Amino acid sequence: MNQERFEKPSHASRENKKPFQHHFFSSWLRGGMVTLALLLFAGVFTPFSVTAVTPGPVIYLPVISRGGLPLPPPDEASNRLSVPPGFAIRIYASGLPARPRLMEIGPDGSLYVALLDAGKIVRLPDRNQDGLADGVETVINGLSGPHNLEWFDGFLYVAQNDKIQRFTDANGDGLFERDPSFQIDLPGPLGHSTRTLHFGPDGKLYVSVGSSCNICDESGPYTASGYDPRRAAILRYNPDGTIPSDNPFRNASDTRLRAVWAYGLRNSVDFTWSPSGQLWASSHGSDNLLDSNGQPDTLPPEELIIPVQAGQSHGWPYCYTPVSGLNNPPQPEIRDLRMPLPAGFTCAMAIPALFTGPAHAAPIGLGWGPNSEWPAAYRDDLYLALHGSWNTNNPANYRDCKVERILIEGGAVTGSMSFVNGFRAPGQKCGDSSSYGRPADVVTSPRGEMFISDDKSNRIYRVIYTGQ
Repeated sequence: MNQERFEKPSHASRENKKPFQHHFFSSWLRGGMVTLALLLFAGVFTPFSVTAVTPGPVIYLPVISRGGLPLPPPDEASNRLSVPPGFAIRIYASGLPARPRLMEIGPDGSLYVALLDAGKIVRLPDRNQDGLADGVETVINGLSGPHNLEWFDGFLYVAQNDKIQRFTDANGDGLFERDPSFQIDLPGPLGHSTRTLHFGPDGKLYVSVGSSCNICDESGPYTASGYDPRRAAILRYNPDGTIPSDNPFRNASDTRLRAVWAYGLRNSVDFTWSPSGQLWASSHGSDNLLDSNGQPDTLPPEELIIPVQAGQSHGWPYCYTPVSGLNNPPQPEIRDLRMPLPAGFTCAMAIPALFTGPAHAAPIGLGWGPNSEWPAAYRDDLYLALHGSWNTNNPANYRDCKVERILIEGGAVTGSMSFVNGFRAPGQKCGDSSSYGRPADVVTSPRGEMFISDDKSNRIYRVIYTGQ
């Protein structure tokens, strides 16, 4: 197991700290371009052109920000989307052939993306180091609804809508072949169809599986006959696909329950680990719970940070966290009166969220700030892609599709603020055709780049810190 992987809490392969060689930058210096070196010392490059002595093409060099990261010229994303002062956003790749969902930085430093509808894993390299993807390279094809991927112990694991498989590139040609000796079968794509995997600090494989319904008697050991207890849950396996000896239900008579680590999570699309090693997950609350105005707009609050506990319920479908924002001091979960409680269960037994957001915010991918280049205040925070609402009725309750910055101090959640916004047209829903995009995931590279996938406009954005 790569010991560097968990020095900072994050998805395992997102913390590959192998140094990056800036080929384009070093070659400029080796070429004796003293003027460029002096500009670098000053901290900022601005766009300019170099014309040959004899007539020839004009070469436009990219803006170079602090740390030597390239910044392409302004584009429609930088004109439309807002980022905090000192940061810049550009389109890294556009026109992808299908919806990009969760991403990872590979061992080679390239960005890898799961294309959900195309059944592909693609690589988006930037070999010439200009801040733009060189192209879309398919590395795995023929998958069943791939949602995310992660490297572990030399294998590339891929979560699909009904299974986990792993792959290797044994001959180093950049294409990955499936390991036929390994497969974990999962509940099929009914209701919530995406599956997400990550390896934890303990070296175990964790897999989230959403519910088959909006609200139904389907959750862990309380699952009624006819439902699969692996749904609305986070599962836990050994890397070889076997059941760990310390799983809470390892001796259950229902063999499907043995993989369940935690339950009562309606649709935990992504999860991560806190600075102290605590498993944190977000989850989508159920729809059509009416508030005091008879509207489905404000309940239940979206549970953005849930401290997942082994063997415990996290509320759904019977209970939810009623607090808006920080749940500190912790308030217990309360009843969702649409569902009768099963025998022996009360809402006091459910684990409440640490932090919530507006109902129907729709949290998708999570990513930690980069280890370098960004100001210290931003590095230890957690960044969450919010897909935004489609089913709120009152325009005042339409939720933004954006990247939210979850503030972390001393290892604890203290609040949140917008980090990237502007995807939704005023007065319009995120799911409407008028919206510019809908963020689906956030991942950062070791050298200080943040990549954001957009599964509405089929783009990838890149955010860097410029200090300007």
